[in-house]
Amino acid sequence: MNAAARVPVLMTMLVVAGLVSACAARSIGRDQPGDVLVVLVPDADTGDPGRVVVSNPAGSAELATAWASTRVSITQAPVIRTLNESDVRRRFGSVMATLPPPPQHFTLPFQFDSEELTPEGRKLVQNVLEAVKKFPVPDVVVIGHTDTTGSAQSNFELGMRRASTVRTLLIQAGLSTLAIEVRSHGEADPLIKTGDNVFEPRNRRVEVTVR
Repeated sequence: MNAAARVPVLMTMLVVAGLVSACAARSIGRDQPGDVLVVLVPDADTGDPGRVVVSNPAGSAELATAWASTRVSITQAPVIRTLNESDVRRRFGSVMATLPPPPQHFTLPFQFDSEELTPEGRKLVQNVLEAVKKFPVPDVVVIGHTDTTGSAQSNFELGMRRASTVRTLLIQAGLSTLAIEVRSHGEADPLIKTGDNVFEPRNRRVEVTVR
């Protein structure tokens, strides 16, 4: 990428990549005309900084660790330098404050062989709704799970019905249908590993991620 001709595009691309992927937030600042400082900031939820390659006609550098930085100029090859976290937050606090909050995760338990939430699960739905309010444009992923009793196919269908139950409750509370993605893992992704045909209440659940 030609740094002299594409600096504004480079800045836009890094900001968008950080916001969309949620793998890493890229904080960018400009010190002087023709220079751009790129800093790799770890994800607030996972701590994963992701990675980004910065290049100009003089060379390239791959940032892959938290707080790694490089300055992109017109004539000099990018050089990696690790910054102090407190300095980054002080310098780019206004940029980092505009990033969305980290994803929030919820596990809602269900009754045996049923798409009915347990009393505890119904209470947790309110927590999901409170989390949704923190995001300007929320994206909610709802995944249904079962224990290993019954066939794999029937459990996949039960997991989908459980996820659909939660989806309906969220829609009834005012969340847009377009904001909710529903899936089923059936018995394939147990919270507690068991053999076949084992009753395990902790595996009868719906997992909700709000981001």
